[in-house]
Amino acid sequence: MISLNDIQKFLRGNIGVDVPMAKYTWMKVGGPADFYIEPADKNDVISIVEYFREHNFSWFILGRGSNVLISDEGIRGAVINIENSLTDIRKDINVVFAEAGVRLTKFVDFCIQNELAGVEMLAGIPGTIGGAVAMNAGAHGGEIADHLVEVEVIHDGIVKRIQKDEESFSYRRSRFSDDVVLGASFQLTHGDKEKLSAIRREFILKRNETQPLEYPNLGSMFKNPPNTFAAKLIEQAGLKGKRVGDAQVSEKHANFIINLGNAKAADIVKLIDLVEHTVYQNSGVKLELEVKMVGFSNFAKEAA
Repeated sequence: MISLNDIQKFLRGNIGVDVPMAKYTWMKVGGPADFYIEPADKNDVISIVEYFREHNFSWFILGRGSNVLISDEGIRGAVINIENSLTDIRKDINVVFAEAGVRLTKFVDFCIQNELAGVEMLAGIPGTIGGAVAMNAGAHGGEIADHLVEVEVIHDGIVKRIQKDEESFSYRRSRFSDDVVLGASFQLTHGDKEKLSAIRREFILKRNETQPLEYPNLGSMFKNPPNTFAAKLIEQAGLKGKRVGDAQVSEKHANFIINLGNAKAADIVKLIDLVEHTVYQNSGVKLELEVKMVGFSNFAKEAA
């Protein structure tokens, strides 16, 4: 069994024990992790991941926690938060490299300030480059994979640079979901800074107008089924405003579940089950979660 002293022998970053995860997720729920680690830099991340892999110890990579629902029981093993560890961003002509912990808002702003176009649709999405690449995040008809060139990952204990393969990406999926994304390179085109800034403002205003950003939430709870929208199916099933405890289907956007103040992860899971069951009964469509579920024994595949 790995102990705190074992990890502290080589970790240069910070580590805590039995740290509540509610503080680190946008939904503001989640029990304690056995270990909560903030590595010092990329080499620290690589070292700790390799150590855990060699010792067959459970671990989970966390960015901003904007797309992760953690159980009330917490996480057995370690949470490695890379948001403040992998923050380098740089450009070479029209290619931008960003480490996995770089916030999407910073990434978009950096590209616009350098008059590089193609990623404006990511404006306002509260995630990081690593999570966005792993799930092929997107909005407004575009995806982060559209301009992706290369991804740096830890794969089977080895750091690799993998060229983009068109077959590796689909709607909210990538081949990198089971790897540790360390960074990614994007080839962009020249754009006018003022025009790009105006597009960014328009996208952010639209998000503010249509999404319940005044409450803790995890963004879109379900993926959009082919040829329709999850929000439309949920609304047609009469579920807007439906509550379980302090978890509620947003009245502003039906594909958002919000925390009214004191929701538990168990409340959110019950509401997810209710939505899935009711939508299937009403339309025959099986909704698929977009959010990652961590620490729940009844979910077969968790984020890792």
